[in-house]
Amino acid sequence: MPSNLPMPTSQRVVQVCLFLVAAIAMLGGMLQMYVGQPDTVPRLDNVHRFMAGVYFSTGIINLWAATTIRRQGTLVYLLALGVLLAGVGRLVSISQVGLPEPAAVWLGYLIPELLLPVVIAVAHTATNRNASRAAEAA
Repeated sequence: MPSNLPMPTSQRVVQVCLFLVAAIAMLGGMLQMYVGQPDTVPRLDNVHRFMAGVYFSTGIINLWAATTIRRQGTLVYLLALGVLLAGVGRLVSISQVGLPEPAAVWLGYLIPELLLPVVIAVAHTATNRNASRAAEAA
């Protein structure tokens, strides 16, 4: 889609969601890299900080995808899948070892991890569908 045309609302929704995911992942990744896994064994702290780096880099990828949203296709779905799988991982943890305290904070993490991927996928599908219709009409 040429960049001089107005961005469709559905594409703007995807862009905003990707910027939000980028901010969460980059801030969270930096924080977890700094904090680590206190009160644990070195092996768990090592894995925790490694995953913090992966988390941070995922934020960079989301940031890039958001800034280049007009050129993105399948990557948007893959990024949404990553967020959804993170939420599923959190659900598995909650089912295995319980909900950490304070519960409201952890549910505040979980709910967007389950909702944002759906919003991203639906809005990106709408953008693609509208672009296909416009191409057929031209």
